[in-house]
Amino acid sequence: MAISDPIADFLTRIRNAITAQHRYVDINWSKMFQEIAEILKAQGFIESYLVKHDNRNRGTMRLFLKYAEGREPVIKGLRRISKPGLRRYIGHKEIPHFYGGLGLSILSTSQGVMAGNLARDRKLGGELLCVVW
Repeated sequence: MAISDPIADFLTRIRNAITAQHRYVDINWSKMFQEIAEILKAQGFIESYLVKHDNRNRGTMRLFLKYAEGREPVIKGLRRISKPGLRRYIGHKEIPHFYGGLGLSILSTSQGVMAGNLARDRKLGGELLCVVW
């Protein structure tokens, strides 16, 4: 069965793994998912990730989830903003700030996928893919 929104599936797999308190989650690899995982790692939301390529276009990615003391997940929530049926494009002045700057917005810009604060600094707008807190 074809997935109509792979980014929503990516976020749902992470959300479900955190709810079940899994140590890691396996996801089909794509360049976009790897870029999002790199942003999540750089911002401290996941520990690390590994990529295993089956061939040039296919592979699997394993995300190692991060937990605080008492097995409390670092990622409290994930929300998909721009959807296939309703794309959300924003300018650099409209990039959301939330949870006192502790939240993270991820954008797809003309210079690639990047965190909202970096896009704001570079004065780049784009498609608001998701927010993580």
